[in-house]
Amino acid sequence: MTQVMVLDILRSGFLTILKVSLPILIISLVVGLIISILQAVTQVQEQTLSFVPKILSVMIALILFGNYMLNSLVEFTKDLYMLIQSIT
Repeated sequence: MTQVMVLDILRSGFLTILKVSLPILIISLVVGLIISILQAVTQVQEQTLSFVPKILSVMIALILFGNYMLNSLVEFTKDLYMLIQSIT
């Protein structure tokens, strides 16, 4: 196993992590920003008002994007197993 192969595996792993986590992070960021703007406009500074919508939006995003996320992780794992098989 060469350094190039290791760096290629690391790059692929990092890209897979980004592909899997990005939809949830973006949705959580957008919902949090919208709730923060609404709280600033209405001057209601209740902590639970920011957490409950974010938790609900993340759960809905997991339901919507869960299949895509799981398929990305399974594909990365298959690629790793094929690489291990070709090394030995």
